[in-house]
Amino acid sequence: MKTMRFSDIFRRTALLSLLVTASLLAAAQNRAAAQNRAAAQNRAAAQNKPAQNPLGIDDTCYTLLKEVERQLGKPGFTPTNELFRQAADEKKDQKAQMLYHIEVIKDLMARPASEEYDAVVDETREDVRKHTQENGLNQYYYQACQLSQEYYYKKGETYRSLLVLQEMQAHAIEDANAYGIWTSAKYLADMYIRHNDYVSAKPHLERAIRFYNTTDDASILKESPTRLYCDLADTYPIASDSVRINVQKGQLYAKTRMDTLRCEYYLLRLAALDGDRKEYERLKAICRQDPDFPRITSDAELFFDLIDATQDGSILNREEDIYKLATVREMKVIANLCENKGYKEFAFVVEKKLVNLMEKLISTTTLSRISELEVSMGKAALNAELVTKENQISRISHVALLLLTFLFAALAVFTIVYIRQLKKARIKDEAQIASLQEANEKVRMADAAKTRFVQNMSHEVRTPLNAIVGFSQLLSLPDGSLSPEEKDEFSGHIVNNTKMLTMLLDDILNASAMDSGNYRITYEEGEKNFMAQSAISSAEHRLQPGVKMEYVPEDPAPFTFTTDPRRVQQILINLLTNACKHTMAGEIILSSSLTEHPGYVTYAVTDTGTGVPAEKAEAIFERFTKLDEFVQGTGLGLSICRDIASRMGSKVFLDTSHPGPGSRFVLLVPVSPVER
Repeated sequence: MKTMRFSDIFRRTALLSLLVTASLLAAAQNRAAAQNRAAAQNRAAAQNKPAQNPLGIDDTCYTLLKEVERQLGKPGFTPTNELFRQAADEKKDQKAQMLYHIEVIKDLMARPASEEYDAVVDETREDVRKHTQENGLNQYYYQACQLSQEYYYKKGETYRSLLVLQEMQAHAIEDANAYGIWTSAKYLADMYIRHNDYVSAKPHLERAIRFYNTTDDASILKESPTRLYCDLADTYPIASDSVRINVQKGQLYAKTRMDTLRCEYYLLRLAALDGDRKEYERLKAICRQDPDFPRITSDAELFFDLIDATQDGSILNREEDIYKLATVREMKVIANLCENKGYKEFAFVVEKKLVNLMEKLISTTTLSRISELEVSMGKAALNAELVTKENQISRISHVALLLLTFLFAALAVFTIVYIRQLKKARIKDEAQIASLQEANEKVRMADAAKTRFVQNMSHEVRTPLNAIVGFSQLLSLPDGSLSPEEKDEFSGHIVNNTKMLTMLLDDILNASAMDSGNYRITYEEGEKNFMAQSAISSAEHRLQPGVKMEYVPEDPAPFTFTTDPRRVQQILINLLTNACKHTMAGEIILSSSLTEHPGYVTYAVTDTGTGVPAEKAEAIFERFTKLDEFVQGTGLGLSICRDIASRMGSKVFLDTSHPGPGSRFVLLVPVSPVER
């Protein structure tokens, strides 16, 4: 056999490749030509067909509906919508019949606000509810609710808007309708976010996301949860890992250009906080070039301008511009950037004003006043009803006297029976008034308690704030005014008061999370000694001068068991911090034992401080209870410890048998917990 040279093999291979390529190109051209012919045929056919009907209703009804939409807010709306209703009835098109009511609400939204429209909106929504119960088209009821809440929100009646959303959620739960539950959670979250209330919005966002990730409802899954993830990111501290994780999830679920644009805006903020100017400028250019970007944030140019101002220091002359931003979240981004750039005093001033702003939001008693208003309205309505019934009694008595000659016997019996019924009704109404008065008194007492709590918290928060401001001003004195030792001392005071302020706010947030049911226990493997040593590391900066703190285990050998390590450490840190507050000299010992209480890991915090009287052993675990009013704190620490322990199946108590001096607090953590 003759051996082929390499050049021959190469030429044959190249020739074969050319032939294959030519064949593929010819086939591709044939397919393209066939597709073009089919497209031309489709376009020709489409010219002879009616416009596409995306709502799935009768074509005649759809044509009329488009005309109704053009007449919204105009004099011709009512007759046009009536024609649409008649066509829907003739075609027996239930979807079109529902859309007739929807268009009524849309028309009222397009007109100037008027009190007489309120009843029409509510009656129309109730009509839609009644009909959807009969035909199962629940989505139209939810659409009516969404439009109704927008109607009231545009009027400035936020509370009524919130009531409509709560009505929607209640009916969705009653109907076990997945789409309604998911949609109401989204709208409620959006309502709170509009008022910068991310704490109230967070549980609704988490509920909507959890529902999206577990449902198989096609109407839900076809929508995008990207905005939910981005809004949830705003409920966490600026630039935290949770923010980045939720923005990444938003990118993963993005389905539209607006989804991607929203994520890029959030990534832009993170790039600015990370100091990544190249990525920041790239994302800023993308956002500015997109004509729909203002739908995501209304003050983008001011926000970008302020970010750029942090680079050259001109931000120091633009404090008032920061407070013109639309959201507190954007203000916090600018404050963090200032701190990262070294403008710590300026950042502190901005953060202080933001704390005051949030304090005003916390102390707002709008809901309490609304509750009182409802009670007053209820009393007024019942009093009016009583007056009406008394007038009825008077008129009936007068008629009875006029007709006494003719119908004395029959009318007398009827009058007596009727008067008795009215008296019974009056007694019942008076009882309702008494009940409402009692409820009003409870509301008043709750409002007074809330006011006292806000006043106390204002004092507790201002104390470390004033200390931080004072020592910061001392540190800003010209060089040479303070020795290095004094500067170190003042810096230490600032750090300690900052941590004290953080602890106060953490106590409030933990108590709020427990009250709202959003506090979760997560079980995993934890090591006895590691949890104790971590708690000591977190609390030892609170020690008074000369006081020692150490960990003394009964058995130094490692011991691993199932629990929630973070919650155990949180309880131990609170107990150690409490001991630091009340121990001016001596020592604080954290011990652990597996034998003191079999089946439990026993942690004990023993100090040589002021101690606690035995009769106060339970009172100190109540909220806002402080034995010494001159000691910094909210009075929430021990209460939070007991609440967390209870949720874990653990126990926290004061050992009244401890001989003293000082006190001994005990935490019992089950080795084999029953998960709840």
